[in-house]
Amino acid sequence: MSDRPALTQASARKALGQHFLFDPDILKRTALAAGPVEGRDVIEVGPGPGGLTRALLDAGAKTLTCVEADERFAAALNTWPEAQDGRLRVIQHDARKVDWPRLNSIADATEPVMIVANLPYNVGTPLLIDWLKAGAWRGEMALMFQKEVAERTCAQTGDRHYGRLAVLTAGVCDAVISFTLPPGAFRPPPKVDSAVAVFRPLKDEKRFDDIPSLEKVATAAFGQRRKMLRASLKSLAKTVGLNPVEWLESCEIDPTARAETLTQTEFRALARKFGEAAA
Repeated sequence: MSDRPALTQASARKALGQHFLFDPDILKRTALAAGPVEGRDVIEVGPGPGGLTRALLDAGAKTLTCVEADERFAAALNTWPEAQDGRLRVIQHDARKVDWPRLNSIADATEPVMIVANLPYNVGTPLLIDWLKAGAWRGEMALMFQKEVAERTCAQTGDRHYGRLAVLTAGVCDAVISFTLPPGAFRPPPKVDSAVAVFRPLKDEKRFDDIPSLEKVATAAFGQRRKMLRASLKSLAKTVGLNPVEWLESCEIDPTARAETLTQTEFRALARKFGEAAA
């Protein structure tokens, strides 16, 4: 529509990991990758020029909260009509320092909040980990990362990219790669391909309830991934008075196995025993 404000034209800042998307078809596809946003409360991180912001608003988001560290884009988005009527909320802040549960869009929501974002490359992984740990307020997510990060998030047992991030993700979400994009889709083009990964929360009965323990176990197991588990888990076991071999055998896991061979079920069993010992 002609009365819509134009997207902000400003150069990307390398220090903020900015790579912008302007193709309306790609932006719409990203906005809807995790499902309909109509009538939903949505969070976007790193909106930049506002292309995905516009796509989310056009798709019918009830409220859209944008967290933007760059003052140029935060100021521009605050001039949009939707910002004046309260449907668009713009917070100029480093997303890594946001107290998410205290945001009005989360506190006031009547159902889990969706997160849709073309994430700056330098903050994608730590933000994802925070959101995986978030609990009931976080709903479906469609997140654009470097392709390798998306692959590490969605990997299965035995895959080349299988590691801590995949184990933690599978504890709380079903995750799949929706689509990939070449560097040329962005301005400026990054040096690697990108991908949109979609995360759908597991139902309560399938979700693992001790994510901190799961993260500690997976971090230790993959921290020395070439070692047998009896060796890679030795230091962690010592912190709670466990014998690593007995711990593994009590979970019906071969102590000579390596981390990349373990299933989500086996990691959960280890985490459950660890949590009980730590309590």
